[in-house]
This record gives sequence, structure tokens and C-alpha cells, in this order.
Amino acid sequence: MDEGSFKDYKLSEEILRALDSMGYRQPTEVQSSVIPSALEKKDMTVKSRTGSGKTAAYGIPICEMVEWEENRPQALILTPTRELADQVKQDIMNIGKYKRIKAIAIYGKQPFARQKTQLTYRNHVVVGTPGRVMDHIVKQTIDLEQVRFLVIDEADEMLNMGFIEQVEKIIRELPKDRMTMLFSATLPKDVETLCHRYMNHPLDIEIKTAGKAVSQIEHSLYLVKEENKLQLLRAITVVENPDSCIIFCRTQSRVEAVFQELEKLGYPCNRIHGGMEQDDRTRVMDEFKQGEFRYLIATDVAARGIDIESISHVINYDLPLENESYVHRTGRTGRAGHSGKAISFATQNEEKFVLNIEKYIGFEIPRKTSPSKEAVTQRKAAFEAKLMKQTAIKKDRGSRQDVMKLYFNGGKKKKIRAVDFVGTIAKIEGVSAEDIGIITVEDNASYVDILNGKGRLVLHMMQDTTIKGKLLKVQEANRK
Repeated sequence: MDEGSFKDYKLSEEILRALDSMGYRQPTEVQSSVIPSALEKKDMTVKSRTGSGKTAAYGIPICEMVEWEENRPQALILTPTRELADQVKQDIMNIGKYKRIKAIAIYGKQPFARQKTQLTYRNHVVVGTPGRVMDHIVKQTIDLEQVRFLVIDEADEMLNMGFIEQVEKIIRELPKDRMTMLFSATLPKDVETLCHRYMNHPLDIEIKTAGKAVSQIEHSLYLVKEENKLQLLRAITVVENPDSCIIFCRTQSRVEAVFQELEKLGYPCNRIHGGMEQDDRTRVMDEFKQGEFRYLIATDVAARGIDIESISHVINYDLPLENESYVHRTGRTGRAGHSGKAISFATQNEEKFVLNIEKYIGFEIPRKTSPSKEAVTQRKAAFEAKLMKQTAIKKDRGSRQDVMKLYFNGGKKKKIRAVDFVGTIAKIEGVSAEDIGIITVEDNASYVDILNGKGRLVLHMMQDTTIKGKLLKVQEANRK
């Protein structure tokens, strides 16, 4: 069904409309393999390479099957990293925006008390890291009684990060009458065994796209002395002149060192690693996605949870020591049908790791020699011209650009309910109830998504319009 359409599945008009607005025209191979069975609520394990569209493969059926009227969470999605949790939450909100599906992401390094409060509001889908989900279970601050769908995303990384025991404990807290789906680029045997223990006659789906993956990503390897890495990086970036590039390092201190060197040289760059505050990590990722800078220096924290279609280059400044890390790092490029380049540096004593990676991915990585001085000189003018050029700000993937989130400085304590916003906003000329998306009413604030590009109109009109006789301050909300 590769050449088919999302209309071939029994999806509601709201979901089809959202997919169309996101630019999803045809299902990918993993989506066409998963969605029909998921809509029949069959348990499954899915092995498919990174960048193949796994999030939408489970996000579409979940958004289709959850019931808007139910206030309590109906789906739980477990992810290994905070970045992936945020990415999945946003994807769910995009797919479910016309059904007004509400998703929340919960993970560590965020105030527990705020999450506890947010979990008391209507949330159809909870996306979280195992540690923080377990914290909420222990403190009885999360309601899992209505969970009918469980997704374990990037299961191999759960194993690598030591989350498997927590995942098993979480599974035991969920209702037995549920659908369970496991997704991963690689599928270690102990992860598969664990999941089969808690699944009901699961389908095992493997999307074999190795050949396609190789053709979309051009791999290369440079043997280099440790002290010459920075010089090689400068030469390669001049010759390649990438539009958008992630440079992976092994440690936080290395990320900081490379970032400072490139910043001194005038590269439009920033960095991300686990030692940064979560708000700073989120801000950097958002700016990178929007094209505000072109070079992101990162630890493996960025190897997952980054879904940007146009990353042209990935450079392994430090060779990953684990085979799976190579797959996930290089999988940041060559996504959604685009081509990309994966360039790795290796020192002489790292050759055994190179051989292990090659055995794992099933092909030899072509060796290359450092660019000649002539090649660097020849390309320098074009490289410097691009450095001086203001990068074009990219639109979010067609997904939220027609949605504006409005903030109102009043909520439950002023006796205001979601229905009050609907009733008031739908009376504005040129606006209907269909233009109103997710509404979140907190104690002292409320957030309302305005769809279909009507945000500016509603923002302007609500400056002088009362809600339940109260004139509230209204402004465009910061992305939450």
C-alpha cells in the first residue's frame, strides 16, 4: 500500500485534515504496515530504521481511537529521552489538533508540582520518560485506570539507559485490557522477550529498508590523529558547506570546547548536552529546527528526538563506541526521502569500533583522505559567503503554522470554563467553533488554540470582549 493514501484507512475527517495540513500525502512503509492493524487494536513489535515515520505510525491510530469526551489519559507513550518526549507530544498534538486531542510530556528536571497540577487537567495522551512516570505512579499523582494504549518508543535505548526494569514496573500498573505497541530501530532479544511477556499474540513487523537507507545517506570515514580533529573539521565544513549540520561529541566538555572554537571562527552555531537546563535545551532545539543557526554541536542526547527533515550533514567528531549510537546519530540525516551525508572521524586506536559498526550496519564505510589545501582554498569564498548570509527561518513542518495559542489571565478561580471560551469566541464574525482547538483552563490562566489562521483576528477582537462579564488580558502564548 506504499502508493496508497491515508484515505484508504478508516480515519476521521479531522485526522485526514490534520495530516493534509502537515504535508503527509502518502503513508511510509512502516505506516502502511502498522496503521491498519493498530486500528484493529492488535499488539505488535515494530522494527524500523530511524527516520522512517514511526511516530506517525502509532500517533495516527492513537489520535483516531482516543475519545475526546474522556477526561482521563487513554494512551501512555514511554520514551528514553526528554527531547523525544517533547517531539512525540508535539506530533500527537499536530495529528490530533482538529479533534482537540490534548497531550502532555512529563520528564525529569521539570518541576514535579507543576506536572502534578497539569495531570489533573484533561489529557488524552501522556508522553513520558520511565523514571518520571514511575515517580508519579509512586506518589499517586497520575491516573492510569483508563489507559487503553501503551507505546514503548525507542526500546533499544530503554535497554541501554537501564530503563527496562522501570518499564516493566509501569506495565504492571496498567490495565490488562489494553493494546501494546513497541517501536525501535534495533530490537535486542531481551527487549522483545520482555514485551512478548506482556502482549497478546503480537504481530512482529520488520521494515527492511537497509538498501534504501544506504542510498539516502552517503557514509564516509576519515582516519585522523586526535590533535588534528579540529583542523579536519574546519576543512570538511568549508568543502562540504552544509546547510544544516549536527556535530556529535562523546562528552559535555568536548561539546563545549568544539562549540567555543567554532563560535570564535564565526560559525552560526549552538550546542546541546545533558548538563544544560531543560528550558535551554528546548530553546536551542527550537532555534535549530527554525534554522536560526546551522551547526549544532551535541552529545548523544540529540541523537533521538530530533525530527528535522532537512539536516544535510551529520559529523561524528568523536566516533560512537556503541553500534546503535552510530545508527541513531546518522539517522538524523537522510530523513523523509531527503539525501544526507554521515561523516565520521576515527583515531587509530578506534579501528576496532569501526569494524564493529560496519559488521552491525552490514556494509563497509568508505575511507576518505583529508581535503587538499587547494580544495579548501577553492571553496573558501562560497563558505564565507554563506556564513555572512542570514539563514532563512523555516516554518514548523506545516503542522502548527495555522495554529495560534492564546493566553488569558483568568481561569478556574474566576469561575471560567472551557465552554465559556467556545461560546464567546465562536460569536466573533468570521470565526466558528471549528476554529477553536485545545482549551486548557488552569487556576489563574487559560490557553486556547485558534486554528485555521484565525489567531490574529481572535487576538484582536478579544482585547475588548468580555468572558462571563470579565475583561481578561489576552496575548499570544509562549509555546508550551
